[in-house]
Amino acid sequence: MTTVERSWLHARMRDLVLLLLCALAWAAAAAAEPVPPETPHAFRVTQATRAPMVAIARAGSRLVAAGDYGVIVLSDDAGNTWRQAHDVASRDLLTAVTFVDASHGFAVGHGGTILRTEDGGENWMRVFAGQRDVPLLAVWFEDARHGIVVGAFGTALETRDGGRQWREIIVGEGDARDRHLNGIVALKDGTLLITAEAGTLFRSNDGGATWKVQAVPYNGSLWGGLALRDGSALVFGMRGHILRSTDQGRTWTDVATGTNQSLTAAAELGDGTVVLVGLSGTVLRSADAGSTYSADVRPERQTFTGVTEAARGQWVLTAMSGIVKSPAPPR
Repeated sequence: MTTVERSWLHARMRDLVLLLLCALAWAAAAAAEPVPPETPHAFRVTQATRAPMVAIARAGSRLVAAGDYGVIVLSDDAGNTWRQAHDVASRDLLTAVTFVDASHGFAVGHGGTILRTEDGGENWMRVFAGQRDVPLLAVWFEDARHGIVVGAFGTALETRDGGRQWREIIVGEGDARDRHLNGIVALKDGTLLITAEAGTLFRSNDGGATWKVQAVPYNGSLWGGLALRDGSALVFGMRGHILRSTDQGRTWTDVATGTNQSLTAAAELGDGTVVLVGLSGTVLRSADAGSTYSADVRPERQTFTGVTEAARGQWVLTAMSGIVKSPAPPR
């Protein structure tokens, strides 16, 4: 790693944690603007696995991770080796990525940026540019045409034509109108949940057409959610809190986790193990659909931002320091 890259990594780590996990300091609601004719492209790195990464997803058998300065990296061998995407039409911090199949995917980030790929993540075009001071924080797609992105200050946008056109949708009303919207997840029955700040959880049972605030037994920020194969659901966030529902998000129970570190991402592995990761090297595992957890702290105490299964029994984490491959199971 060059001196310039090392300085860049160190200078950005603290700012990235504050920007992503605290969602502070931007004003105004998102509004559609034309994509700039001259779009800056991603910063090129010499060591793809050392760039700060914020999110990870699967595109078929491929792993795709996204992070700062528009950097997106790809792995076609279960996370053993990585290379940078050929072209990404953004130099913004990318906060979330998702794929509807092996070819079609979307990423969102700061600057109101929405990107689309049609070739498994090799090339990304910018399909939306919102207000520069409003970051987008999460993205969900039902299929290749219908999707919703959410972000700071109640920003929510919907597309029904694969990202070519976007319209603003209203998620909250009154005191809940301007909540930072941190995550969006679809449950097994199609119910949609949006996790937000101040213990706010929004629920929709009509595909996102209407939303209502769902009561939860916690008043701290909720960073994300996970739908489990057995039909249950988890939402998680500040100070190690995990809430669990077994009735499509109508009622929730605060589950003991054994940690007070904030949790940032979750995944259900092929064998049913539930993994959640967070600050200071925190890794939680559950073998009973999120009812109970064992807590582990990785010795390097990195800030983990994403997790997905790479191969049977192996998983990959994204972190402020880059990609972490196949952490050993907690003892």
